[in-house]
Amino acid sequence: MPILELPEGRLSYRTVGRLAWLSIRIAAGVACVVVPFGYAITGVHKDVLMGAGSGLAFGIGIGLRVGQRAGLSTGILIGSVAGLITALLAGLIPQDGTLFIVPPVVALAVGLIDGISPTVQTGYRRAVLESLTMSVLLGLGLLPGLGHSGIVSSLMVMAPTALIAGSYGQIVARRRYRPPVLLILGSLAVWSAIVFLVAQEYERYGSEVRIDDVPISHFVVATIYIIVFMIIVPIATFLAGRAAAVWIQPRLRVYRQLTEYLRVMWVPIGSFAIGYLTLIVLFAGFYGMLGRFFQDAFSGDGAASGVIDWIAFSFFTSLARDYSEIVPQSLAARALVAGHLVLSIGWGLVVFAAVMSYLQPQIERIARREETDGDGHAST
Repeated sequence: MPILELPEGRLSYRTVGRLAWLSIRIAAGVACVVVPFGYAITGVHKDVLMGAGSGLAFGIGIGLRVGQRAGLSTGILIGSVAGLITALLAGLIPQDGTLFIVPPVVALAVGLIDGISPTVQTGYRRAVLESLTMSVLLGLGLLPGLGHSGIVSSLMVMAPTALIAGSYGQIVARRRYRPPVLLILGSLAVWSAIVFLVAQEYERYGSEVRIDDVPISHFVVATIYIIVFMIIVPIATFLAGRAAAVWIQPRLRVYRQLTEYLRVMWVPIGSFAIGYLTLIVLFAGFYGMLGRFFQDAFSGDGAASGVIDWIAFSFFTSLARDYSEIVPQSLAARALVAGHLVLSIGWGLVVFAAVMSYLQPQIERIARREETDGDGHAST
């Protein structure tokens, strides 16, 4: 899969506009998911910023790579998952736990993109490219929250992640397991550097680990950290991400077909909403006028309030629900409410019948097109 799929095969103003619009929609979708859930997970602004930044970077980057047709749903999905996991890890890990957050998130992103479009099976070179791309994207996403340390940490896990992904590809392809020497040396160098850094952190804060009252060397603790958080956890997250992406792929295709139907239904749905809101506003004026001239027409705390309460009363009445702040009392008020209900129900029935007659040929055309596309793909 190319790093960036151009809709027209060349860079033009129209192409740039489409990619920009796709990026904006992916960013909006990811932000709507990650930011609220991020604050529900943790109240620390920095943690939410890390989650949102990584989600936006992954979502936009992967969405642009997948292309116009599937890029929106794929980018929002992967960006949201990566952003939520980053925010969750940042909220659970005290202080600056960058080295605990970056390895599983990068491995998860590589697993997700490989599950959507398998590439690591072609060899270690492709695994290195995928890992490098995801590491750079995560580093850019963590830049607002962590500064340059986020980029450095992300690039450090590139070699181990590529080794994991490439090894998986070799095993699945049933090829001889011969990882590149440079990739092995790079992974060993990263692991050794992290062992040294983690051991230094333990010594700096004077932390001492004991098992059965026997002190454990800081380097032993750091080595255990490498095995668990740099090898076992990334392997697990890579496999989980890839399995999840493989499972969700056919569901995404169904969703893309549904978007075609929703695009056709957008116009009649909008027309129904305009008419429904018009009835609500119109009867809100009728209720307010009746309550103004006849004080005993309505009772309740909101009977003498402003137009907002009358709009709320009209809205709940159109849904055949009681509004506790205003209660109709007089015969005229009850008759007005009854007329409102009849018109609301009648509007819904009439518009539903009109919409069905309008949508049926549109839906049949979409179904024929999907069937034709499916036959074309099957024949190829």
